Amino acid sequence: MDWQDILFKFIGGLGIFLFGIKYMSDGLQKSAGDKMRGLLEKYTSNPILGVLFGIGVTILIQSSSGTTVMAIGLVNAGLMTLRQAIGVVMGANIGTTMTAFIVGIKIEEYALPIIAIGAFFLFFFNKKRFQYIGQIIFGFGTLFLGLSTMSGGLKPLREMPVFTDFMVQLSDQPILGLIVGTVFTIIVQSSSATIGILQTIADEGMISLQGALPILFGDNIGTTITAVLASIGATVAAKRTALVHVIFNVVGSIIFLILLPVVHAVVLWIGEGVNIRMQIAYAHGIFNVTNTLIFLPLIPVLAWIVTKAVPGKLQEIQFKAIYLDDRLLATPALALGQAQHEIVRMGQFARESLQDATGYFLKKDNNLAELALQKEQLINELNRKITDYIIKIHQNNDGLAAGETEKATGWFQTVSDIERIGDHAENMVELAEYSITNKLEFSKEATAELTEMIELADQAVEQAIIALEHQNEEAARAVLDHESQLDELEVKFRKNHIQRLNQNLCSGGTGAIYLDILTNLERIGDHSKNIAQFVLHEQH
Repeated sequence: MDWQDILFKFIGGLGIFLFGIKYMSDGLQKSAGDKMRGLLEKYTSNPILGVLFGIGVTILIQSSSGTTVMAIGLVNAGLMTLRQAIGVVMGANIGTTMTAFIVGIKIEEYALPIIAIGAFFLFFFNKKRFQYIGQIIFGFGTLFLGLSTMSGGLKPLREMPVFTDFMVQLSDQPILGLIVGTVFTIIVQSSSATIGILQTIADEGMISLQGALPILFGDNIGTTITAVLASIGATVAAKRTALVHVIFNVVGSIIFLILLPVVHAVVLWIGEGVNIRMQIAYAHGIFNVTNTLIFLPLIPVLAWIVTKAVPGKLQEIQFKAIYLDDRLLATPALALGQAQHEIVRMGQFARESLQDATGYFLKKDNNLAELALQKEQLINELNRKITDYIIKIHQNNDGLAAGETEKATGWFQTVSDIERIGDHAENMVELAEYSITNKLEFSKEATAELTEMIELADQAVEQAIIALEHQNEEAARAVLDHESQLDELEVKFRKNHIQRLNQNLCSGGTGAIYLDILTNLERIGDHSKNIAQFVLHEQH
């Protein structure tokens, strides 16, 4: 028996299979455009919508781990509540069954023609839409080519008594099968891949459906490790989300293992007349759909359990406008008041985004960079929502006094200024990332100067938000003082930096980043000043 041939075909086939899934999912994401974003925008706290969102995104990216990690990231940034995330995690588990159903279709012999069609679209069409279609078809064909290669490599194992005896042992000992599935998925880091391998082994007649089911359940447990790893060092809410994923799959696997004879009978009944690969896909679908139906009514219980298991204070913020209500548009003055609340909330996020971005620059903590960028996305979202809402208020301006109409117009500029502060925070993340990637070291003097500017810019934004929220004239005048100081410091620090460059105390690359950060911080002061001037104008 040629062990090299077996090993090379198996790992090569696995590589082609994983590439096929990734390439196909990239094509799906590109062709889908902003659909995932749209789903998130329409998101509510309804758990059923959460499940549907999880299914949709997982089908698009072909990875339940990817969707779960995305949910953890949103919870970590405070952009999604724990209960919303639980629904997404459940949906992700259902969505990942799509890969198993794709594998269940036995079309390996057509893999090469499918790849050829995909290549034709990729190389002979200039339109992006056709190229994305080509990418999806190419990835689809590559997936089956990988399966076929793996199958060819595994065939000789049927003649090995050691391997066949082990497979018989797995059929007789479900707990051992569960452990094998769990460990294998932890190693490969993809339940789609391990289930695809299981389907291939079963199709070659090396394992029965009864022996394959416990391994399948183990695959579902193994996939939770990615979520657990993603939650390390994250917020309390993110850790709770990862724990939900673990509980969901572990408890579900135990239930299905206890009911193994019943599950086996149901799969044989539903999958009568289809190949064993499709039967395993049916079993995977039944497992995740049934599990979701069991846990969906228990979301509050799940949330309570993980809250007790992972203690810690938590402030959950919804990833949507919380004060804007179209029903209030009939009373424009009241609607304008609600818009003000949402603008202040947007301003608070802008300050947090700036703090996270500058924290990333000073501490080189990647979690802070992720938080800053996610909050900046929320700022952009609120910018669109608030602007649309103020336009609707203008359209109902019969109920607004002349002064209120002028005030509503002024809010447009304020919203724009807050959004620009978020943009500068994003710029800070990119500059910090560049300096970290290129190992640019700042001198003690430069770091001290930037720290002073960062603190002053933060104070300017803080006072601007206080002035905006409470119509506080004193806070507004403090902003003007801070902005004036920022202007003076920028001029002074630029001169200092040019002197350091002339004395070769720092490099040109570091110098460019330093000056860009100074510029961004000074402009944050300008936007804070605009907000303060709006408040002062309203006072007089």
